[in-house]
Amino acid sequence: MRNSVSAKSSDSQGIVDHSQRAYKGIRRMLYYKELVPGQKIACRELAERLKMSSTPVIQALKWLEFQGFVLHEPNRGYYMEPFSLKEIEEIYELRELLEPSLISEAVKRLDKGSIKQLKKALDAHLSAGREAYLRERLFRNVDFHLALASLSEKPTQIRVLRTIFDILVLKYGGNYLPVVSMESVDNAHRGVFESVVSGDARKAKATLSRHISDVKKRVVKSFKKMLEEKEESEV
Repeated sequence: MRNSVSAKSSDSQGIVDHSQRAYKGIRRMLYYKELVPGQKIACRELAERLKMSSTPVIQALKWLEFQGFVLHEPNRGYYMEPFSLKEIEEIYELRELLEPSLISEAVKRLDKGSIKQLKKALDAHLSAGREAYLRERLFRNVDFHLALASLSEKPTQIRVLRTIFDILVLKYGGNYLPVVSMESVDNAHRGVFESVVSGDARKAKATLSRHISDVKKRVVKSFKKMLEEKEESEV
């Protein structure tokens, strides 16, 4: 009886391990834009590329469906969720609400260690690739915002923010995000850092809010144009 239970437990763990491997593999494909918004997903072909059976791949797709990356249509299969201007607008609306609200607690909890941590994230972003918004620079940008948020020690809100950035980077990152002025982003990050370190929460909030709002305007404008051009090309 014990051997039977042990075998079942081992089989279940094996399924979970394969599903996690499939999930990580598909996320890598999203990162490298091997799967793009609106694309039909051929499960068998995907399983072959990941060198595993269809079962863990379908389980991974269900997880990604829950996270908003994948769409399942009965009798038709799985698709990558298409671009959504509404989703982009909501992402930045959430950022505008959430990130500045964490500043006061971040400033209160500031110490030498957290200043060093935030400075490291800032320097990494400033030293990242300068040609357009390359992947490394985009990730370092996210790291800076998350490092700032993490100083607040609000784990639930930080987890929500990580999810927001996850969608932004994996679905809309890379060539889909517009080129934003390197200098304006760098100056905004420096301004937020300096205000936080000096203990000026009000100024840090204002600078961060203005920065997110400016980026939102550029991103929304770019996506509106892209979607209009797509509609015209399909006519």
